[in-house]
Amino acid sequence: LSAGLDLAGKFLFAILTLMTLIANLVFIEEVIYIYRKIPSSKRSILIWINAAAPVIATTSCIGMWIPRSTMFTDFTSSVFFAIVIHKFLLMMIKECGGQKVFLRRFENGHFKISTGPCCCCCLCLPGVRITRRTLFWLKLGTFQFAFFRPVFMFLSVVLWTNGNYSLSNLSPRGAAIWISCFVAILTIIALWPVGIMFQQVRTLLNCKKIIPKFALYQFVLILNHLQTAIINILAMQRIIPCAPPLSSSARGAYITHQLLIMEMFLITLISRAVYRRRYSELEPPECITEGAGDSKQTP
Repeated sequence: LSAGLDLAGKFLFAILTLMTLIANLVFIEEVIYIYRKIPSSKRSILIWINAAAPVIATTSCIGMWIPRSTMFTDFTSSVFFAIVIHKFLLMMIKECGGQKVFLRRFENGHFKISTGPCCCCCLCLPGVRITRRTLFWLKLGTFQFAFFRPVFMFLSVVLWTNGNYSLSNLSPRGAAIWISCFVAILTIIALWPVGIMFQQVRTLLNCKKIIPKFALYQFVLILNHLQTAIINILAMQRIIPCAPPLSSSARGAYITHQLLIMEMFLITLISRAVYRRRYSELEPPECITEGAGDSKQTP
């Protein structure tokens, strides 16, 4: 592909490759900072979450230079981000002090389950009491996606190498429509617990910049999944015209990779600023209870 590029195309490829390199260097510097400044209990979770944008940028850069590797690069980025969704839920619990402290802090509270993407319109749904069991079900909701997404992606790659899987073939007899539907259902199920947990801890973790962190997580999700799906649909409908030697679908993947490199580069820089901010740890729930009791005592 690079042999058929003109001067402007080669310059664009060079700029996008440089963006990918800078994003990876920024991530490496962030990992060094995390190992020096962050407690060991939070290191791996923060590294996984911060690695989402650089990994997607790297896989997109490889797919841009080697178009035939698109299936494998999409497999890698999708599997990685499925794990990141589970890690983000664990990070919110960890920032509250861990599971035991979280349960003590919200022992009389209720999860608001009328949130997206499953039940955002069902405002009449009652709250679910916060217990060890409900917390386990929330974790299971994100873990199932981290487990089943690699399985379905591996199955897609195997069928694709055998010629039985094609995104352009959406007939009921094709494998693509069924695998896509199952993955979409699993994705919605996985995103629901993250939304429930965010609604619960948003006020408590406001001092830890949880809202910007959640916004960055949502941006990566939308750009990596929804944007890619829209461009693929436009390419399959021939709205994105072919440009020899690239077909419509190949040109759609080509555009997707270029957009993702630029977007993930910006998200990597913003993530460094958001996660680099120093903040104090939350007070234990016992201290809050004692403080409230002291304030109620009359002299």
